[in-house]
Amino acid sequence: MSAETNNPGATAWIRRTAVGAVLIVLLVLGGTAFRVWQVARVDDRSTADIIVVLGAAQYNGRPSQILEARLEHARQLYQDGVAPTVVTAGGSKAGDAYTEAEAGARWLREHGLPISATMAVGEGRDTLGTLRAVAEQARERGWGSAVVVSDPWHSLRARTMANDLGLSAWSSPTHTGPVVQTRETQARYIFRETGALLYYRLSKNPADDIGGTGLG
Repeated sequence: MSAETNNPGATAWIRRTAVGAVLIVLLVLGGTAFRVWQVARVDDRSTADIIVVLGAAQYNGRPSQILEARLEHARQLYQDGVAPTVVTAGGSKAGDAYTEAEAGARWLREHGLPISATMAVGEGRDTLGTLRAVAEQARERGWGSAVVVSDPWHSLRARTMANDLGLSAWSSPTHTGPVVQTRETQARYIFRETGALLYYRLSKNPADDIGGTGLG
């Protein structure tokens, strides 16, 4: 006769504990995914010291479609008086002639923003590193608040990191571009961001530390 048969109470307790653990994990995952979706729908245009445009791919100084959508949204926020300065952020990959920040600032100047209203912070190869560089520059200039511009599903993680780095931050995501074109794309990004946000909250590290996930 097995030990489990001899002690049915212990077996039942183990099963209840296992079921409870699974339910907790599902609740955490579901709750986080819901918050990613919820914050993605929030467009907070409260006035701030700066508008921060998080970087995305650029090609020899030309913004990708994803980055251009973010830049166009930031341009509109600037024109609406949300902040007097747009900070473009993001470093470069090996062999690139431009940083994402430089490509973004150049695009904004070509589309009507004065040089004095733009600032490029070309550091960081992931979201956390990029925002850390932006927060450092903000402290040096006495800027304390920021509207973060990124894709909808990235907004919760980005503003969480910005707040953790000492900025009073909220988000105004772009709702154009390849990331928001189809429901399948949206679902994939929500899934990715749920995992990346949970990893950051547990480790305080970017998700790229997992081993090249590309989530930043």
